[in-house]
Amino acid sequence: MVAKPIQEIPLAPVACCTPVAAPDITTEQADVLAAIFKALADPHRVRIVNLLANADEPVCVCDFMPQVGLSQGTVSFHLKKLLDVGLLEREQRGTWAYYSLKRDGLDRLADVFVAKED
Repeated sequence: MVAKPIQEIPLAPVACCTPVAAPDITTEQADVLAAIFKALADPHRVRIVNLLANADEPVCVCDFMPQVGLSQGTVSFHLKKLLDVGLLEREQRGTWAYYSLKRDGLDRLADVFVAKED
């Protein structure tokens, strides 16, 4: 059986920084923001993002297991959720996958919460 490559879903709010306080937010913009918030709404995923934010280099999926106390399959599930919304980058090295944050995406995601001043 041939494994399907992991596909990354483009992250519109990180790319365009649609503020929550923007007037007339579209349904599509709200859907994409909700997907990101949903991905970050799990404590294990927040912990994974925290570990990556403090890592000097990409982290192997195997290195998350003792840190978050989850099995490899469960860690991979959580990493995939974060990858799908565009918060992570994935690099394959042999049989192991290594993950890192898309730091510019996190910086732009912070702009989503900036209220527009009149």
